[in-house]
Amino acid sequence: MSSLTRTPVLQLAGSLRSRELSATELLDACLEEVDRLNGDINAVVWREDEAARAAAADADRRLADGDGAPFLGVPMPIKDLTEVQGWPISYGSRGRDETPWEGPTELCVEALARAGFVLACKTNTPEFGHITVTENLRFGPTRNPWDRDRSPGGSSGGAAAATAAGMFPAAHANDGGGSIRIPASCCGLVGLKPSRGRVPRLNQSWWGAVVEGAVTRTVADSAAILDVIAGPDSRCWYNAPAPERPFLEEVGADPGPLRIGLMDHAPGGVPTDPACTEAAERAARALEELGHAVEPVEVPTVSEELIGPFNVMVAASLGEHADDIDWDKVEPHIAYQHGAANQIPSFHYISLMRTLERMSRQLVEPFGRDFDVLLTPTMAITPPPVGAVLEASHAGPDEPADAVVAMVAFCAFANATGLPGISLPVHWTDDGLPVGAQLMGGPWQEATILRLAGALEKAIPWADREPALAQA
Repeated sequence: MSSLTRTPVLQLAGSLRSRELSATELLDACLEEVDRLNGDINAVVWREDEAARAAAADADRRLADGDGAPFLGVPMPIKDLTEVQGWPISYGSRGRDETPWEGPTELCVEALARAGFVLACKTNTPEFGHITVTENLRFGPTRNPWDRDRSPGGSSGGAAAATAAGMFPAAHANDGGGSIRIPASCCGLVGLKPSRGRVPRLNQSWWGAVVEGAVTRTVADSAAILDVIAGPDSRCWYNAPAPERPFLEEVGADPGPLRIGLMDHAPGGVPTDPACTEAAERAARALEELGHAVEPVEVPTVSEELIGPFNVMVAASLGEHADDIDWDKVEPHIAYQHGAANQIPSFHYISLMRTLERMSRQLVEPFGRDFDVLLTPTMAITPPPVGAVLEASHAGPDEPADAVVAMVAFCAFANATGLPGISLPVHWTDDGLPVGAQLMGGPWQEATILRLAGALEKAIPWADREPALAQA
């Protein structure tokens, strides 16, 4: 295993600037790990090594000239839901061919490139990102490096599996209902979901519920990457207020005594695995030892009133792809959603979105009033077996599979309300599966949860853990 590819991004960036390491050497190390591991994991679904090596060579020339781009020469894979001009994009679907994308590159990818990242390849995703595991009929399932019979979660499961296995030091990801935090929990990584409007997008997907970010190994890496992709952008519909200082400076800063609301079980009768409960309670004990007040709370993170309109919004979002998809080739659960979405009257859709937006105002009220930060398990179950969720989704496309509900039970709430959240790998099961705990902050409070996350990283270290596959 290459230790380079599992080194934190900030450390690698420093080694590149000091010329202890070249961008070409680092990219080659990553591609060698892809060659070694991807056959077992199936995280990377497209690569063009020649172009990536040319970009790395250019980064080396810029480094020699003293270019100050913060992550110059660090490789970064891009999720296959996100457009890069000149690259093919499939959205995990058989319904789109290999024609290179001719439209504009998504803004977060442009920002990553400006920061110096070497765009290396594309990672696997479920079709259109609509389920919580990374399985599709075009490329097949992605497997969890900690247990290849388990899923790495989704929809950024290809990104998380590639990072956890050691193919790359971090990976681009996005999150519409938990798709950064769920795979981070499944794969033992840090997954930061920014606030609505924090990271500019060319257009708002899922009514602004979709946000861009990354999966990383450290809290500092997640904060530093957010610093280079965040706005504000005066051309965007939604803009979060500019932070008081760089997010990286919040990691390690004293948050002061905070009120932590602990919800260690899912609402609405959704069963919660004891390992998931323990992850939240372990984080709670550590936060109490750090001087914070932890009290049990009940928050309706999943409910029929919330999930109903949210599911309609997700199905209707297939309209984003109306022009370039052969809908006769999509998977059964997507075909059902596409058909159902086409039957939704526009008046009814707008009414549901109005309901969702007004409901969000009520759901964020407890933050800052009853507690400062909400602490939960990231998921209500441990990583499910490979294939089970896709099979269930095809068998019953008219409603979310039970495993999907359990995986989003604590996460989709943050997307519906636009709140920031972060999953931290604070617990492992007896058989070696990682289990995350989630911190959710009030509106635009990334700084607060990053301060807490940095403290938890010191109290419950996870950096020395790696899957056996990566050690082979």
